Amino acid sequence: MATILAPVDSREVVRCDHCYLVQFRTNNGLCRRCHTSLDPDEPEILTPEPVAEPQADQAARSGLQVAAAIRAFRQKANLSQRQLALRMQVPRTYVSKIENEKATPTLASLERLADALEVTVPELLGGDPHEKEVRELMSDEFIAQLVPYLKKLNGVQWQSVLTQVRELATHLRRSA
Repeated sequence: MATILAPVDSREVVRCDHCYLVQFRTNNGLCRRCHTSLDPDEPEILTPEPVAEPQADQAARSGLQVAAAIRAFRQKANLSQRQLALRMQVPRTYVSKIENEKATPTLASLERLADALEVTVPELLGGDPHEKEVRELMSDEFIAQLVPYLKKLNGVQWQSVLTQVRELATHLRRSA
């Protein structure tokens, strides 16, 4: 006759992807050894391209820019919403609401966001951090001619192009 034993400890066991320590999940979600987040990066939800709207008021457009800038700076820093929230000492849902324009950050929140993202408030309000890099790339005639074709690539083709670009960049760095 088999006896079914109830589990003695129902805590979740996780492994840190950074230092590989196997441990019980902590209350704050950070590794006990290296203090990195134990939560996997949350997948970014893809949204369809926005349809051109009639002239929206300036406040709505500026709100879009702030939310997009916050998301862009967070992604550039390779932070999940949870990691950014931990740095700001706010709930993750607050960061999500700001990025999705469900909440408007106060000046104090903008300062905490800027500190957590290691940027200044004017940079945070200034828009997309990649804008300058994109302008520089688009000034190259060859790249400007390629852009219309890149929109037609599928995922496998994109990966192939990115791999080849990485190899070119690595080769150029080694030969320099």
